Amino acid sequence: MHYVAGNKSALKNKEWAVKAQGLVKKFGNHRAVDGVDLKVPTGTIYGVLGPNGAGKTTTIKMLATLLDIDAGSAEIFGYDAAKNAQIVRQLISVTGQYASVDESLTAMENLMIFARLLGLGRDESKKRAISLLEEFDLEEAAKRPLKTFSGGMRRRLDLAASLIVQPPLIFLDEPTTGLDPRTRNQMWKTIRRLVDGGSTVLLTTQYLEEADALADRIAVIDKGRVVAEGKVNELKELIGTTSLNMRVESRASIQNAREIVDRVLGASSTISPEGMNIIAPMTNANIVADLMVELRKANIQLTSISVQEPTLDEVFLSITGEESVSEADHDTKMEGMA
Repeated sequence: MHYVAGNKSALKNKEWAVKAQGLVKKFGNHRAVDGVDLKVPTGTIYGVLGPNGAGKTTTIKMLATLLDIDAGSAEIFGYDAAKNAQIVRQLISVTGQYASVDESLTAMENLMIFARLLGLGRDESKKRAISLLEEFDLEEAAKRPLKTFSGGMRRRLDLAASLIVQPPLIFLDEPTTGLDPRTRNQMWKTIRRLVDGGSTVLLTTQYLEEADALADRIAVIDKGRVVAEGKVNELKELIGTTSLNMRVESRASIQNAREIVDRVLGASSTISPEGMNIIAPMTNANIVADLMVELRKANIQLTSISVQEPTLDEVFLSITGEESVSEADHDTKMEGMA
């Protein structure tokens, strides 16, 4: 699923790529999206996270004019997504979770057809297709039928097709689903290049590592609502501070070590169930040096010590709890009710 265009000359609002307020989408009596607010600054990568069925894909479809908005409003570079849908479509690219290329054609033929549909001449279409095949490491497979492609190769070709004309705003709905780590890293580099080239990327993903590595800001959606929003570090701070994890060599020293940790860090530590690790919240990493001096004075030997920040995984689980039903199945079922 994709359509693309590249009109960057008529942006009414150059500060915000997306401004959505109170977005609602209902399927029957069910609110798949229930009052979502989003503000995506131009020139950034904005991540949208949430459990399966949270409403991420439905939100993207409304912003991209693929679904009607039942309530609320959405603007793309200042244009109302409902009232100015044709203009909005000239400013965006949408790449979905599944490849929409024609399997009866080669990679080169697919890209040239998309380019011609977008108004490029034959020579320009061929030149652009060759460039994209090189960019996505597909030049050696350019003349192979798509039925011989792996899942990762198809995903790369689908993204390449959506970037024939690089638009101001690119929606990527789980773009690296099913890719191996090497190919995923290649896609990450491409996504960063897109932003360096002047585009804004709105990314949904199930990979928390991906959001952590790419996104400038993140919105967490659960049960159709935005339940948290901010920079990655801001979200991590929601569930606590950095922690110190220290393993004591002798079990007999554990209580003494704990008393020293609590006194130096000014915090209340815990001892792990096996009785060898001390875990304590820590607001100032510089105090670790003072702690080591005190432990040495007490002749307490350590086998390991580490400072750990909260992970995005912990933030995600803390905010959303357990996952719900598959969003793809959920949306299909609900759309059938509409």
